[in-house]
Amino acid sequence: MRIAAAQFRSAPGDIDANVRAVGDLVDAASGQGARLVVFAELAVTGYEPDLIAADPALVLAEDDARLDPVREACRTGGTAAVLNAAVRTAGGRPAITSLVLGPDGELLTRYDKQHVHGTENDVFDAGSEDGRFTLDGIGFATAVCYDNRFPELAERARADGCQVYVASSALETGNDSFATVYPVRARDNGLYVVLANAVGRCGIGECPGDSAVWGPDGALLATAASSAPGLALAELSLRTVAP
Repeated sequence: MRIAAAQFRSAPGDIDANVRAVGDLVDAASGQGARLVVFAELAVTGYEPDLIAADPALVLAEDDARLDPVREACRTGGTAAVLNAAVRTAGGRPAITSLVLGPDGELLTRYDKQHVHGTENDVFDAGSEDGRFTLDGIGFATAVCYDNRFPELAERARADGCQVYVASSALETGNDSFATVYPVRARDNGLYVVLANAVGRCGIGECPGDSAVWGPDGALLATAASSAPGLALAELSLRTVAP
């Protein structure tokens, strides 16, 4: 299975522009044979907690019509997408949520970031359940940024039979996670790890992109390697699990 980590410079608070960029990258990934494409933390608005707190229109519903162009791109290319946004919860406040859209554009699952961090606590509710989905008989686990500092998430993914761990993140330049977290989660748990990172200045500082895929031995398989919009594409050798 070919999988892509996608990166682009989100326009702060401009959902329509960011959704167009996401759709274009889903098209590009599907054109290169990707079955799944993963996007950065809060890619739909940019990582901008203050903006989201100030403008309720930046909080989405699971079935939000503004995401229709992404759903259509998934259907057209037969490609699933992990898209992260501020999404309404039953309690009223938003979560930092990965919406997993299947190759038919339908929602496979949602995952709410469990370990909200710092000022995120002022805006977002934390999730309480691990994220899981199955695509083509392969088990996937989802995590968001600071979640990845907690090794038990990847350990539970391994215990649950997942083979791929996908992370939507907003990591600033100089963050040590590129070297000390993501490849370690891969190596310690025998998982493929797919990191989609933000690009450009946002609420956490300057983000370098450098989206990447690591193999189960912790070796780097692919990287976007710059702050330009683009894809880190890797072919994953996976075993299909019988239902």
